[in-house]
Amino acid sequence: MEKAFPLEVYGGGPPDRAELELEMWLAALQEPKAVFKPFGDDWPTTTLPAFEAAWCAFQQGEAIGRDFDLRIRRAFFAEGRNIGKREVMLDLAREANLDMEYFTRLFNSDQPHVAVLEEGKLGKEKFGVRGTPTVMLSDGTKLRHKMSYPNIQNGKIISVEKLPCCGEGCYEATRGLFESALKK
Repeated sequence: MEKAFPLEVYGGGPPDRAELELEMWLAALQEPKAVFKPFGDDWPTTTLPAFEAAWCAFQQGEAIGRDFDLRIRRAFFAEGRNIGKREVMLDLAREANLDMEYFTRLFNSDQPHVAVLEEGKLGKEKFGVRGTPTVMLSDGTKLRHKMSYPNIQNGKIISVEKLPCCGEGCYEATRGLFESALKK
């Protein structure tokens, strides 16, 4: 189950644009079928509206919530939309054909904000989450997918580890990750 972890509240600040843009090309190498769009001037200063909207969508059902969560990520990475704006979240909810009366009523209440902050607090205090994404089992065991990380100094990538896999070649690594989790 996905839980919110707003970086601006529990992780030291909102997503760092410069670092994310430096890492995007690396993500594109690891997932060649993924689509990325350069960001314009409208960079989100908060992720809370996105987390709150996703929480509201999950109240309409697990599958609806997962689809909407993916829709938010696609809007940010592939479409360059500002997921920190409530009006963008409402547009995405309409585009996803959510029950807008229910979604809007819930989105305009305090419930999603309180729930998102509680999830983030739980992640930080109980499970030691420091950043996103953090994938873990229900007992708190963290799972690490093999990937390549850049060495960034003074805002520039100076080196990159060898890619452990690429695109469909990562299926085996992902399968191994989940098989080890199932043995627990």
